Amino acid sequence: MNKCTERLYNGIIKENPTFVLMLGMCPTLAVTTSVINGVGMGLSTTAVLVMSNLLISLLRNIIPDRARVPAFIVIVASFVTITEFLVEGYLPSLYDSLGIYIPLIVVNCIILGRAESYASKNPVFPSIFDGIGMGLGFTVGLCCIGAVRELLGSGQLLGKQIMPASYEPITIFVLAPGAFFVLAVLVAIMNKVRARAEKKGRPLPPAQGCLGGDCSSCMNKACGGHLFSGQEKEGK
Repeated sequence: MNKCTERLYNGIIKENPTFVLMLGMCPTLAVTTSVINGVGMGLSTTAVLVMSNLLISLLRNIIPDRARVPAFIVIVASFVTITEFLVEGYLPSLYDSLGIYIPLIVVNCIILGRAESYASKNPVFPSIFDGIGMGLGFTVGLCCIGAVRELLGSGQLLGKQIMPASYEPITIFVLAPGAFFVLAVLVAIMNKVRARAEKKGRPLPPAQGCLGGDCSSCMNKACGGHLFSGQEKEGK
């Protein structure tokens, strides 16, 4: 797996910002009342992530260490402002739905975290793919939460009625408590899946005990002169 592909896998699966690292919880819980809101917020954050990672990686040898955090904030704020103007101009309904959470991307810990921990220490192309991977992972997380909340809270998905007409919407899922509940359930599912994957891919433990040498110097007399692998020591 090359480095760019590894960054994509890392952001979407291994270190998903929403379900694994638990970052960006404020927009995650606030705007995910529908899938459209999740897609809009996720892609806006992805665009800022990619562009800020790109520029920070290009300037990593120029920005002095003592001024790196203010410099990162200025760079991120510039791209957030551009993104906000583009969403307001071309997607006004989405802009009205997301509201204050678009400018608050500036202080999103995902963006500042990737700028500090990765983009400021690595070349341009891996930094770009790191931004894409983390952004897509964040988008996937928002969309999953938004889909569950929209489906259970209103019986719709992407604005279309999915549940039968007799379905009684569970309105708590479009409120703040529903967001916490859905997030908790999805994180639990993710942890279970990751635990099973790690268990299946876990290598067998190495053989234990004395695999050679003189038994007279061994402090463990319980093996009776046998290897833990089941073979007897010759002459012991």
